[in-house]
Amino acid sequence: MENIRIVDTNAENIHEYGMCGYKNLKYEGYKKKIEWVKKRFFEGMRYKILYSEKEGAIGGIEYIPGEYSWRPIDVTGYMVIHCIYIIPKLYKQKGYGTQLLLECINDAKKEKLNGVAIVTRDGTWMAGKELFLKNKFEVVDEAPPDFELLAMKFDKNAINPKFKGDWESKRNKYNNGLVMIASDQCPYIEKALNEIGEKAESEYGIKMKVIKYGNYKDVQNSPCAFGTFCMLYKGVVITDHPISQKRFTNIMNKILKK
Repeated sequence: MENIRIVDTNAENIHEYGMCGYKNLKYEGYKKKIEWVKKRFFEGMRYKILYSEKEGAIGGIEYIPGEYSWRPIDVTGYMVIHCIYIIPKLYKQKGYGTQLLLECINDAKKEKLNGVAIVTRDGTWMAGKELFLKNKFEVVDEAPPDFELLAMKFDKNAINPKFKGDWESKRNKYNNGLVMIASDQCPYIEKALNEIGEKAESEYGIKMKVIKYGNYKDVQNSPCAFGTFCMLYKGVVITDHPISQKRFTNIMNKILKK
């Protein structure tokens, strides 16, 4: 029988395990993610790896106390899950997602917090809400286009978490040109940043402005509900998660034909 366990990482051992499908430090995005995680440990973040003796890191969960969360939400007093994932299809629908989730729930209870919260969406890139609804989370707020904020409350009288909102006025600051808001929270962002910046200039003659968030306070005031990544063209969000060059050109071609 395959030995699968949950590894509680720290600043000393985090580099020994892959995460988010990356295992090699030669990838710039993964290298930056490792350094980002090390800094977050000092803010109370946990990064736990679902580890297979056969396959290595096959999943993981990242969570942090709400006041330090890298999501644009009001959520003090809760633990916030940034991401939770199982990569190989072979290991999905086996209960491992619930095991990872319980790690977070138990830690939040030990710290006597009000509960656990997570931003989900029906579209791509982020976790869907099914796992959380199954484990007694409830939808407490929504944000465009299809983001939902879910919470499990230990104290029924606690204030619900909520999105910071005010999206339109926040986006008005980016009415000129192409802007990419990025961070090192996700290792896939670095690839999108480099490839799309090059494509924007070579294909459309547009110099993309990059705003790199380096702290949770900036992220909590992001103009997009995902928080750590967003692309805007003349103040309009064109994508709220990292995309390929091909997807970017498809989007821009449609916009410029109007």
